[in-house]
Amino acid sequence: MKIALITGGSRGIGRAACIKLAEMGFYILINYKNNEDAAKDVLESVKKTGSNGELIAFDVSNPDEVENALDNWKTNNNSKHISVLINNAGIRKDNLMIWLNKNEWNDVININLNSFYNITKHLLQDMMINRFGRIINVVSLSGIKGLPGQVNYSAAKAGVIGATKALAQEVGKKNVTVNAVAPGYIKTDMTKDLDEKELKRIIPANRFGSPEEVAHLIGFLASEESSYITGEVISINGGLYT
Repeated sequence: MKIALITGGSRGIGRAACIKLAEMGFYILINYKNNEDAAKDVLESVKKTGSNGELIAFDVSNPDEVENALDNWKTNNNSKHISVLINNAGIRKDNLMIWLNKNEWNDVININLNSFYNITKHLLQDMMINRFGRIINVVSLSGIKGLPGQVNYSAAKAGVIGATKALAQEVGKKNVTVNAVAPGYIKTDMTKDLDEKELKRIIPANRFGSPEEVAHLIGFLASEESSYITGEVISINGGLYT
């Protein structure tokens, strides 16, 4: 049974990805930081698919917490390795640059960008040794286009996009693929403060997307069938930006 780690797996796109990969037969490691009840609810949904999983709590922006949690898991599962990583955890702290404070900048960079290094670096060697890996980074339209009021978020996601393309070239010979999915407006907690009625007017599909639609794309990129796709950033935004 292949094992998948999904960061930020307790809600939104992360939750949907946990369930989708469980349906595909993966054993799911559900990462969360604070909301244990929500993570337990996701685990129950995972089990209802006929698969299984467990919770793994750590702050993705804290390298010591990441290392300790993953080392402890490896010690307790020394014959297993994580073959699929979904770097999904992220936050927004929107503000115009002129008013953007240091905490709003640093928190968004640490959780959205530095977490990519903290976790991917730790799991990469096992993927390369076992000659199979799927690394899927959840980025954003902001990282491709840039959006006003999101200089911090756009910078972080653009950084992950660059890292995706570079790492794909480093590890492709080991059958490890690295791709990114770039959602537009998706109905999650991160977009609940947005005016959906107004924004959908500028989306050709005339609606926000669902976490499940993003999860289907993630599931394909995690599969064997996607083995010749790497270094790509795939938009899923209803035609908003092409």
